[in-house]
Amino acid sequence: MRSIWNGAISFGLVSIPIKLVNATENHSIHFRQIHLADGGRIRYRKVCELDEEEVAGGEIGKAYEDADGTMIPITDEDLAQLPLPTAKTIEIVAFVPADEIDPLQMDAAYYLSANGVPAAKPYTLLREALKRSNKVAVAKYALRGRERLGMLRVVDDVIAMHGLLWPDEIRAPEGVAPDSDVTVRDAELDLADALMDTLGEVDMDSLHDDYREAVEELIAAKASGEAVQPAESDDSGGGKVIDLIAALESSVRAAKKSRGEGDENEAENEGDMADVHPIKKTASGKTASGRTTKTAQKTAQQKSTPKSTGTKKSTSSTSSPAKKTAQKQKKTTAKSTSSASSKSSSSAKKQTSTNARSTTKKKTAAPRKRASA
Repeated sequence: MRSIWNGAISFGLVSIPIKLVNATENHSIHFRQIHLADGGRIRYRKVCELDEEEVAGGEIGKAYEDADGTMIPITDEDLAQLPLPTAKTIEIVAFVPADEIDPLQMDAAYYLSANGVPAAKPYTLLREALKRSNKVAVAKYALRGRERLGMLRVVDDVIAMHGLLWPDEIRAPEGVAPDSDVTVRDAELDLADALMDTLGEVDMDSLHDDYREAVEELIAAKASGEAVQPAESDDSGGGKVIDLIAALESSVRAAKKSRGEGDENEAENEGDMADVHPIKKTASGKTASGRTTKTAQKTAQQKSTPKSTGTKKSTSSTSSPAKKTAQKQKKTTAKSTSSASSKSSSSAKKQTSTNARSTTKKKTAAPRKRASA
């Protein structure tokens, strides 16, 4: 890869010669402006406002426009005389944890390549020190006429540098958040968590620019004279007020379907489950069907036992207490009957003996009267 800057890393008293190489590339498709009438290309020409003549690049310099419109010329020699210690040096100023760098500050990325054999040893030393400390280096450097801020970290076995914006270049997010107070329910958060879990992780290498591919196909079709078919519009309902819960549930189902999980398993699971309703009791202790709770329990026990053996066992087990009760009642009745009969017979005997005595007295009394007469 072609280097865009040569210099050195200043690591305390250690100086590491390096070359700066672009770590990213722009794959955007660029268009030219043309004249619609004849297809001629439209170009921008640098014309002087005073004499209205086109000026070559070698005759163009720099100037600063003051508030009143006055132009103050600034030459390259003027800039070269400025005390800029980072003109050819990436000066490390601190080592900090990576999470202290705000991602909003991230700018362009570069690879730092060791420049020559003598640079291999100190380059490796800095790389391994960054790995072991789990920190990143904050550095200052100059590129394209200005001093910049950078962050050095290890990518595989290479030291990479991310250009950082200065802290005062980050705008505060005032007036960006929603004005009204919005309350998010736990159910909505649960569905959002479920959607996040369903989507899961992604292989970053599998992501690509679909729009750029579509533009390339359009250009190829136009170049070959083929008819261009309009793409189907994807109306995702953007800008409409929707039910958030319904949208989250639909998103979870769609994510599961895209991963091959589908809704069939859920439907089967739901079909296997039956609705369970508790038995409601009335004031008299009976169920809604008119049977008592004990009868319902006895019926449930009889249903739960097998027909072949369970029915006989349950019948015998339920009838044995009844038989014992009936036998006890018969014995008690027999005893009461016998006692009653014995009492009645004894009373009859007493009555008979009493009657006999009275008759005997009457018979003896009659002769006595006759004798006296």
